[in-house]
Amino acid sequence: MAEPRPLMGQHALVTGGGSGIGFAIAKRLADLGASVTLAGRTTDRLEATAAMLTRCDVVQADVGDPAAVRRAFAALDERGHALTILINNAGVAKSAKFAETDGALWEEMLRVNLTGVYHCIQAGLPRILAAGGGRIVTIASTAGLIGYPYVSAYCAAKHGVIGLTRALAAEHALRGVTINAVCPGYADTDMTRQTVANIVARTGRTEVEARAALTARNPQRRLVTADEVAAAVAWLCLPESGAVNGQAISVSGGEVMVG
Repeated sequence: MAEPRPLMGQHALVTGGGSGIGFAIAKRLADLGASVTLAGRTTDRLEATAAMLTRCDVVQADVGDPAAVRRAFAALDERGHALTILINNAGVAKSAKFAETDGALWEEMLRVNLTGVYHCIQAGLPRILAAGGGRIVTIASTAGLIGYPYVSAYCAAKHGVIGLTRALAAEHALRGVTINAVCPGYADTDMTRQTVANIVARTGRTEVEARAALTARNPQRRLVTADEVAAAVAWLCLPESGAVNGQAISVSGGEVMVG
């Protein structure tokens, strides 16, 4: 028996779709029947990823560059894609003590993680509304729900993403679009591997010790998988999730419990 494909006829744009959580999301949406466009800065990586999916194409865009974002969404129009699902996954994380967080680091964290989401929603939302409605899901972080030391700029950006999500969800609740955020804890991705490497370099801990320090925050004592994050995103995109709006859903093994 063929698996149900409830997203057949939907078109999704996934930023940061070349690897990790972005790829897992794109694959899950494609498996559910959606056609997908992957967006990112590195075309070669995107094209290699797209080749593993069905009905998938790519656009090059740095989400922090508003002109590049406008060009990417214009390319969707030119290809005849009626956008109904926008996944804001592109992001970057860097750590520093607050006293060592200079203006350049602060601006970089906001430019990609918050302003980039703003650019994509501003370009994508009118298209989703024109298509009759749909879904916007942003990959935030547990760092948008609580504070972590040494990542003040990243936390500020991710808290901003959740505030933006809630405001837009309330503003557009009667227009056929839901707007939510998914907040992973430490996940088994390249970003977390870079965090582990930074801990090793700065503290002298072994890689095993550094990884254990991160997994200790999760009551399940493990890293979240990209597929687990993708499953939460896909659920939000399903027709039966239409009453879920303005939420920040923690996927963290219980590290953060939002009442």
